[in-house]
Amino acid sequence: MKQTLKNPYLPEPAIIKKKVRHSPDNFSLYLDWHAHYSPGQFVQLSVLGIGESPISFASYGKDYVEFNIHEVGRVTHALAKMKKGDKVYIRGPFGRGYPLDLLHGNNLIFVGGGCGVAPLKGAIEYVEHHREKFRDVWLFMGFRSPDDVLFKNQLDAWKSSFIMNTTVDQVKPQSCYAGHIGFITEEIRKTELSNANAVVFICGPPIMIKKTVEILVQKGFHDDQIFLSNERLMHCAIGKCGACMIRGKYTCIDGPVFRYDEIKDYKTD
Repeated sequence: MKQTLKNPYLPEPAIIKKKVRHSPDNFSLYLDWHAHYSPGQFVQLSVLGIGESPISFASYGKDYVEFNIHEVGRVTHALAKMKKGDKVYIRGPFGRGYPLDLLHGNNLIFVGGGCGVAPLKGAIEYVEHHREKFRDVWLFMGFRSPDDVLFKNQLDAWKSSFIMNTTVDQVKPQSCYAGHIGFITEEIRKTELSNANAVVFICGPPIMIKKTVEILVQKGFHDDQIFLSNERLMHCAIGKCGACMIRGKYTCIDGPVFRYDEIKDYKTD
């Protein structure tokens, strides 16, 4: 039977199964939508009459898909007003994700900052589903403040399976927060990490990515051991408009996950 390819220009409807608010400006939508995708890929999520926005997968599984959304513009504010049972529209999936199927037998190091933890979450859930195929796994997750910490239940659960490091940049006076305070890059600097049979995945603010790469290189990691999730505004998602190009590469089809040596000379800050 011949397979019918989806038209990448046409969005499909999806029903919201659940909505979870993580912070004042961040929430997740769980959608009743099924597609074959890899962690690290993205879709164009839209609200009719408003527009669409590129959102990475924040889950790995068959029962639903989760998209984590930071309220920063018209589309994301419209999505924030939606509730269980409402309908949204999706184009995708698009792009290149994390090459996890090719990395079995390696140690893995995940480094996420703020909303950058969301694209990594799908990859971490993949590792949970295939735990026997990987060796040691380190998670370094940094957030701006205790109120901005995402996926708190998952962070607690991951402590039983992975080597977990979580920090916040700052806390308010009289705060009850009892965890580590400081930049996540300093935790990486202080931790003994070997580059032997190890691969690193990084997603977060450009300055955090830059500092993390510098520290990893000092520790002996090579460019081809480091993968970056590059967050750029991808209008068409299929390599037609050129808005997301980096040194001749389209973020929407050649990324958004790049091996560091592919884009190392591109200035992100």
